[in-house]
Order: sequence, then structure tokens, then C-alpha cells
Amino acid sequence: MRKPFARLSRLAGLVPFTLALGLTLAAPLASATVLTFDDLGSDGLVPVNYGGLDWSASSWFQYAGEQAPFTPHSGDHRATLGWDGSADTSAIGFTTASVFSGAWFAGYQGVSITIDLYYGGTRVGSTSTLDLSDSPTFLASGYSGAVDRLVFRSNDPANFVMDDLSFTSAVPEPGTGALALAGLGLVGLFMRRRRVD
Repeated sequence: MRKPFARLSRLAGLVPFTLALGLTLAAPLASATVLTFDDLGSDGLVPVNYGGLDWSASSWFQYAGEQAPFTPHSGDHRATLGWDGSADTSAIGFTTASVFSGAWFAGYQGVSITIDLYYGGTRVGSTSTLDLSDSPTFLASGYSGAVDRLVFRSNDPANFVMDDLSFTSAVPEPGTGALALAGLGLVGLFMRRRRVD
């Protein structure tokens, strides 16, 4: 007959394994997105619901064509703001709270851009200020929390372009709960088998 203390010691050794497995299976699966604008076809305003984002209050325009200094990072299309690129007309909303990674920018020398990050109406962070050139440069978010709105600030809103805007939505998949339960069931079965041995 086994001593209760020895059994308890063995079970305590399984706690980290059980927690790690449970958290892994229960975590929502993240969905990464990179908006290249190349799938939009003809030039024009960025569609209101493009890429799962809300562009309805913005004046973002996407186009192909003339390049330098408005060089795309990939493909041929990129987005730009009109001359009225104010805090209101530059704003892009997320339909699902997401982690914003950053985007690529190019434009005339002397033009700079900063992105303010919002969640629930409160500014939660800002990127560094990027000074532009005709070589696309990545402007990283620098913030790892959830955001639901981006506001772009520039000293010359119409003289830069944006490409490959990247973000990750935390969207729970329908099967996540079932996977978590199955994982915990396996852990329970494993513990029961060890108890019988």
C-alpha cells in the first residue's frame, strides 16, 4: 500500500503540467492579418469594411501607379490620406479589439508620421515619430495591448503612403472550449491511471 504523502507528492508534480496544458488548450487562437491593398483592384477610397477594419470615418485612398517617393513595400497598391488628413479623417477602427503590430510608410523627406493607439476612447499608446524617405520603413506599434482605433498624425498628411498594415485579432474559435475540455479530460485520465498503478 502506498503512503498518502508519496501519492500527494506525485500529484503535486503534475500541477504545472496540468496548468500549462489547460491554458494552452483554452487560449483563444490568434488570427494575424496583413493588409496589402493589392486585392482591391481599381483605385479609389478604401472600402468601408476592408480587411475587417472600419474605414468609414477616414479619407484613406488606395492606388497603384506613380511610385517614388511613394514606394509600396509589397505589390503595387498602397494607401494615402487626402489633404484633409486630420485626426478625424485619418482614423481607422477595429471591429474586433486587436493588437496592432505596425505598418510600412514611404514619402517625401521632411514628412513625419506618428500613430496614436486607442482603446475604449482612451489613448493607450503612441508609436515613435517616423521621418520618411522614398524607401519604405516599418513603423512598429511599440504597444502589445489591445486597441480598437488608430489615429494617424503627420506634418504633411497627403505626402506619404502606407502599406502592409499588420495586426492580430484575438478571436476565440468555436472549438476552443471543446479542445480545453478534451485536454482536461486527458489529464484526468492520466492522473487516474497513475493512481491505479
